[in-house]
Amino acid sequence: MTLISNWSNYPVVDATYSGFTSPTELANKLSETKELIVRGNGLCYGDASLNNHIISCLDFNKFLAFDKSSGIIEAQSGVLLDDILKITVPVGWFLPVTPGTKFITLGGAVASDVHGKNHHIDGSFSNHIIDMTMMLADGQVINCSANNNSDLFWATCGGMGLTGTILSVKFKLKPIKSAYIAQTTTKAGSLDEILALFEENSAATYSVAWIDCLKGGKNFGRSLLMLGDHYDNNDQKKIIENPYKVHSDPHLSIPFNFPGFALNKYSIKLFNTVFYHKVMTKTKRNIGHYDGFFYPLDAILSWNRMYGKRGFSQYQFVVPMEARKGLEVILKKIQEKGMGSFLAVLKVFGEQNDLISFPMKGYTLALDFAINDKLFAFLDELDKIVLDYGGRIYLTKDSRMHKNVFWQGYPRAQEFVDIVKKYNPHDKINSMLSKRLEIL
Repeated sequence: MTLISNWSNYPVVDATYSGFTSPTELANKLSETKELIVRGNGLCYGDASLNNHIISCLDFNKFLAFDKSSGIIEAQSGVLLDDILKITVPVGWFLPVTPGTKFITLGGAVASDVHGKNHHIDGSFSNHIIDMTMMLADGQVINCSANNNSDLFWATCGGMGLTGTILSVKFKLKPIKSAYIAQTTTKAGSLDEILALFEENSAATYSVAWIDCLKGGKNFGRSLLMLGDHYDNNDQKKIIENPYKVHSDPHLSIPFNFPGFALNKYSIKLFNTVFYHKVMTKTKRNIGHYDGFFYPLDAILSWNRMYGKRGFSQYQFVVPMEARKGLEVILKKIQEKGMGSFLAVLKVFGEQNDLISFPMKGYTLALDFAINDKLFAFLDELDKIVLDYGGRIYLTKDSRMHKNVFWQGYPRAQEFVDIVKKYNPHDKINSMLSKRLEIL
């Protein structure tokens, strides 16, 4: 048995842990194990890939095909996005959608149906999948897509690994003219201003904002809006040498857990002030590599240790466009309780009406909180606000919400559960999340 946790270091489970390198080996493990969950690189923040019996897909990590002319690529589920970038960027292709880390597996990207800074333009990862191959709980191998075994496909995209094991995924990449991003950073003095800036810049391919969630008064909700588009090295005045340069591997690491008192409302206020004023002018424009734009936290290994031994909870919710008031109410609740988060990231979602995926047209805010004795009761209060404004919580980031919050927030939850039970009838594949939310 091994103590295992995901990226937030909470919760921790004592589990058997093994991998597989072939479908036959996986089928044998499925037949020998009463219950289990398949896990990628463990970078989800919650308990979706935790169980007392865990099977890792990290060793199932071969590339199967890559058409450099069409940008269609197929790989096994254990391949990391990091690996995909290393072979696709040099020949002019990029991930169609990427989250804030490149160290997740391809299977994990599907199970979480990851979104990025371009959801309002390009949707989530599922929008770019051509088809995928899965192994069901009984060992049967089946192919699915949006048009073939579509119920299985849509229940798997965002389904937290409960329908079966993803073996391989074929999807379409995005063509690029360089590995660089033309970036614009704009200071917004208030929440109203940042929301207006999002609307004014809706045509930008990538958009994301950092919010100072502890600043009150006339500068309540002050923010930095970061916009980006892929830089065309052929048409611009500035010509970049080595325009398809691939990212470097990280060398810095946090070697130990920070003490619990290191992160408090005073240190967070100080950080927020420094971070906001790092942009000296109202607007700053520059050209930067994709690695710094999409994956700033990947530069430091084990950065999760700064939250201390007890770990942290990333709280991410979405509310509809017409319910933007919910953002204000939640930010004021954070200030009232002094529960600051220096990683407060705001994005805009476009339309998405998938079965169980997180995005809906609206605003999504992600907040990191160090775990303490008061945190979960506080997050329960935020859950109620989110539901009151017609929103929901991201399953990939969750490790503590009550089942009623899930069932109220996801209107097609019962349809999802019915499909899961169709393909996983004896609940062999389950997780701490599925049990906690009574999905299985």
